[in-house]
Amino acid sequence: MCTSSLLSAQIIELPQPVRTGGKPLMDVLNLRQSARQFDSEKSISNQTLSNLLWAAWGFNREKKRTAPSSMDRQEIDLYAVTKEGVYRYDAAGNKLIPIATGDYRKETGTQPYVGNAPLNIVFVCNKSKINSKGESGLIEATYANSGFISQNIYLFCASEGLSTVIRASIAKEKLAKIMNLTDDQMITLAQTVGYPKK
Repeated sequence: MCTSSLLSAQIIELPQPVRTGGKPLMDVLNLRQSARQFDSEKSISNQTLSNLLWAAWGFNREKKRTAPSSMDRQEIDLYAVTKEGVYRYDAAGNKLIPIATGDYRKETGTQPYVGNAPLNIVFVCNKSKINSKGESGLIEATYANSGFISQNIYLFCASEGLSTVIRASIAKEKLAKIMNLTDDQMITLAQTVGYPKK
């Protein structure tokens, strides 16, 4: 990560998410699918990104999220990896916090299409939140929590005409260094999002 270029990176204030509309649930479930081909020329607008991230893991009521979380630990952070850089989604502030500048999309997975899609979302577990009370077995629960968030992304994409696929094939140690993660942070999954390839 280039610290000097990161100093010039700006926080991206996202527009307020549109929390109404979309296709009916049964229609969306009928359309839900995984896709591995994306239009590399068509980018995702900040409004669509705001709507997508809110649907995935935003706050839909006071201190509560759009996806369930085991024992309400809310241990998952979402990172948006775009052509411009790596950003952490701040759901409370509805903004993207710059982590690294540069195009690291291809580092978010082992499949060739991840480097050309406009967006890759990386799911990161903050282990200190799940170990705070000493219960065992909660690492497994964080993968379930990641799955709930992923399904929200799938449903949003189906409603909005976007393509997506969830992935576990990630060079996690390499990506964790790029993302400047701590020992308490663990990558669980990644999800690619973009417009369908024509």
